[in-house]
Order: sequence, then C-alpha cells, then structure tokens
Amino acid sequence: MSKKNKFKAGPIVLDVVGKTLNKEDIRRIANPKTGGVILFGRNYESRAQLTALTKAIKKVRTDVMISIDHEGGRVQRCRTDGFTHLPAMKKLGDIWTNGGKKAQAEHALKAMEAATAVGFVLASELRACGVDFSFTPVLDLDFGRSGVIGDRSFNRDPQIAAMLAKSLNHGLQLAGMANCGKHFPGHGWAEADSHVAIPVDERSLTTIINDDAKPYEYLGLALASVMPAHVIYPKVDKHPAGFSKVWLQDILRKQLKFTGVIFSDDLSMEGASVAGSVVNGAQMALKAGCDQVLICNRPDLADQLLKHLQYDERSFKTSRARLKRLMPTSDAMSWDELQASPDYQKAKQQLFDLDLIKK
Repeated sequence: MSKKNKFKAGPIVLDVVGKTLNKEDIRRIANPKTGGVILFGRNYESRAQLTALTKAIKKVRTDVMISIDHEGGRVQRCRTDGFTHLPAMKKLGDIWTNGGKKAQAEHALKAMEAATAVGFVLASELRACGVDFSFTPVLDLDFGRSGVIGDRSFNRDPQIAAMLAKSLNHGLQLAGMANCGKHFPGHGWAEADSHVAIPVDERSLTTIINDDAKPYEYLGLALASVMPAHVIYPKVDKHPAGFSKVWLQDILRKQLKFTGVIFSDDLSMEGASVAGSVVNGAQMALKAGCDQVLICNRPDLADQLLKHLQYDERSFKTSRARLKRLMPTSDAMSWDELQASPDYQKAKQQLFDLDLIKK
C-alpha cells in the first residue's frame, strides 16, 4: 500500500443501508474510527450492482475491509445471478462420517478435498465482486442443541471440525482471502439464539476447553481471526466471551497462543445487551481484547459509536497491524476471468460430482 494510501483502519465495522451508497453511508465510512464495512442480503441485487457498491466503498476509503457473512447453506448473502449456492458445512462432515470405519480415511480425504473446493469457490466469487473477506468458518460443534448453529457446524467431533475448517481455510487462501473462526469458545451447547436472547452455558471451563475450544487449538496458525460468542459461561466469567478478558486474553491469547484478529460479534444483538449502551459495549469489548467491534442494522447506534467511542490510538496500532494482515494480498480475477479459470471449473465440478451443488 503506497504512502498516499496508508492503512489507517479504525476499530468500528459498520454496514450500509441499501444497494447503493447514500450521503450518510459515505459520511460514516469516511470517519477515521471506521475500519470495515459489512454487507448483508439487503445490499445485494446482482453481481453488477454488488461490484459497483464495493467500488463506491473503496472510492471513499481504500483501507476499509469489505466483509460479509457468507458461509454456505442458510447463511449465504449472495445466492443469485451466478453465485454458487454452497452447501451447509454439515454436509461436508457427513461425507467424512458416512464412510464407516472401513472407508474412513478415503471419506475423510474426500471431505477435506470438498471443503477446500468450497472455500475456493466461496472466496473467488466474492472477490470477483470486490468483497475482501467472509466471516467463515463456523467452528461450533454440533451437539444437536442449538437451532441457530445446527447444520452450520461441520460435526460434533472437534478433530473433524478442525480438519475440515483447515481445508476450507486453504481454499479461501488460494483465492486470496483470510478466514474467521466463530463463535469462540463455542456456541453449540447453548440453546438460546444470541440474536434475540442471552445464551448461558453452565458447563465447566475444563469441559469447554477440552471439547468446544479444541478446533481453535488444533488450527493454530491456520486461523487468521476469531469472533467470540455472545454467550455467558458463568463457571468461567460473568461476562459474555466477547466482553471477557478471561476468555480473550487469558485463554485465547495466552493459553491458546492466538496471534490473529479478534472481532466482536454484532453489538446490536440481544446477547450484547448485558453491556448496556452500545458505546459501553464497544469499549468493554475493546478493553477485553477485541481488535474491532461490529455494529449492524442500526445506523443510529453506529452514529453514537462514531461520535462517542474512545480508544487509545497508540495501543490500537497493534490491532491495526493485525487487521492489515487480513486484507487480500493478491489481485482478484474478474467474473469472466473466473468462469474461464481451470481451478474454478475443477472446484465446481468436484462439488457437483459429490452432489453438493447444482449446475
């Protein structure tokens, strides 16, 4: 990045209202406290429209990372106009486990190969339209308890979940995109949906560390960023994980040696309401160890954050250096170039042959 375009991303990730930028969107993106823009289904109509929107965002600020929740299955913001409708992650786990003991190794390799193909298709299609980053993969384990997680999870087994996530991350990386493991230390056991409630997980620290949190340990350097859960684990700390120094600094940073970016989950969710005001929540999250905080679907709250959030610019330099590492390091192909790419064609054929996508 040239001196003129020095990376100066701030600690706030916010969204935009519609399919094009309005004056208020531009004002918010230009604010030095802004560091990223997250897109939703309401921001997508077509590939041409999405590409125009991402170009408009980069025209305001080249150093804001454009992100999206695009996992596959039921959490995929762009589904039409050529975007591949990717499978839920559980389908990859099923390939691994459906072989039985006799064919386990063969099926495991097949599942890992499919996961890499999913990651490559996911990232290359988004990047062709100007999106830098997707909040994926989900590392939560499937205990059969959480409706909000459910088939977004690879598997109940943390080793299978970690290996498939690592393969998916490899596919993302091949297309020049980083990754985000979520929701640390695990949202698979708590039954409540943190979008509308405050989930509580009553299990012990030992149980969680030796099960739910294992994928974060297994992935090591293959994990570029983490999003903590808006879940309270009362036997560990009274605060939800995203506001907890115990979880983010003592466990994630020190015990698990994680060196990447920590994002808060959306501060407008009910699971974040225990922090009080959005400004207080953001400051708590940053002090607990988050590098950036997300505020979604509430432009009024975004404005409150932009006006009132206080943070130490000197200490934020460490966070900014981490954030810069998430930005794409290679040029993206255009959509037409992507369609002609042998790697892209091969990845889609692999997924079609496994009945994971339709042509």
